[in-house]
Amino acid sequence: MRQSQLFTKTRREAPKDEVAKNAQLLIRAGFIHKEMAGAYSYLPLGLRVLNNVQRIIREEMNKIGGQELALTALQSPAVWKKSGRWDDEAIDVWFKTQLKGGGELGLGTTHEEPLTALMAEYVSSYKDLPRYVYQFQTKFRNELRAKSGIMRTREFIMKDLYSFSRSEDEFREFYEDCAEAYLAIFKRAGIGDYTFRTFASGGSFSKFSDEFQALSDAGEDTIYLHRGKRIAVNREVYTDGVLAELGISKGELEEVKAIEVGNIFPLGTRFSEALGLTFKDETGAEKPVIMGSYGIGPGRLMGTIVEILADDKGIVWPSEVSPFPVHLIAIAGSNKDVRAEADRLYDLLKENGIEALYDDRDIRAGEKFADADLIGISTRLVVSEKTLAEGGVEVSSRSEGQTAIVPDSTIIQHLKR
Repeated sequence: MRQSQLFTKTRREAPKDEVAKNAQLLIRAGFIHKEMAGAYSYLPLGLRVLNNVQRIIREEMNKIGGQELALTALQSPAVWKKSGRWDDEAIDVWFKTQLKGGGELGLGTTHEEPLTALMAEYVSSYKDLPRYVYQFQTKFRNELRAKSGIMRTREFIMKDLYSFSRSEDEFREFYEDCAEAYLAIFKRAGIGDYTFRTFASGGSFSKFSDEFQALSDAGEDTIYLHRGKRIAVNREVYTDGVLAELGISKGELEEVKAIEVGNIFPLGTRFSEALGLTFKDETGAEKPVIMGSYGIGPGRLMGTIVEILADDKGIVWPSEVSPFPVHLIAIAGSNKDVRAEADRLYDLLKENGIEALYDDRDIRAGEKFADADLIGISTRLVVSEKTLAEGGVEVSSRSEGQTAIVPDSTIIQHLKR
């Protein structure tokens, strides 16, 4: 993409009503557009990052046996009434609407009920299990006060995976596989060093659920962290009994703020019993399916990356989520040779399957570098009179700031390596 053709532009200031750092930077850099409180549009650069985050999640879910589908956002009250969660007292963030011909529908906040009902059509025997099904689905939650930029919105994409198992042991084995997959996702997304598995309340389903909390002063949660064991405890279960069970003491823990970037949750048989999802075991006995749910919000993860890794110049994207692998900048002025060399390099990158955002605009060098810092693409290539004289290209990392002149003849191998 030539930057002169990119329809979004950088901005000096974010909207005055936007207080979250992630939204301020993403708006200023041209990644998102705020439509209203709690609703953001993803512009070309932002959509590329969002798609990269979803690709990472999809790859890790597929590795552990996940199968992707897409359920409807429109929800019939019937299945939700069976579980008792259609009532606003059970789920207080419903968006509901009246049909023209009469009747009521909801916009999905989560999908345990409809997927359980669907699975009941396909599961009857122990031979049909286990199954692990996930989707990337737009959710709608009527939050009283949407805040924190793209980290808490009223409309958002959620990766929600649901496991269907024959026994508690079978469920627990997958549960731990998914926990490891989540840690792999956060590592690939660049925040692995900041993210900790956190023990939280399991509600009515189990003693514990697990959250994955990323350390940040922008976080809404308070956790108690054991850095050595790389585990944490949410404030809601921070009791002497829980600490004793985990083999840690209060003196080993530090109180920190964190952003919840994912969760995994035992569901037991609550939904399978309510919606008739059973199977016959080897003896012919009818048993309810044991379930779990596993959620990550790609937009929330994207916002968290910005909150944690951005510096005073702008966004810093890790390589796997960067909107482009390379930001090519031509510092040409009136020098036609520099322009020609930058054009040649841009074509060479394309020929070798390396996508680049090419800043071919006729503006001052300082503006180009300021925009590049704000946009935050992981690797920067600069072509200038200086690099032309040295027979190479200046290569630098947005996160590390180190620069080196790489010869023209080896630039492709350098970037692929």
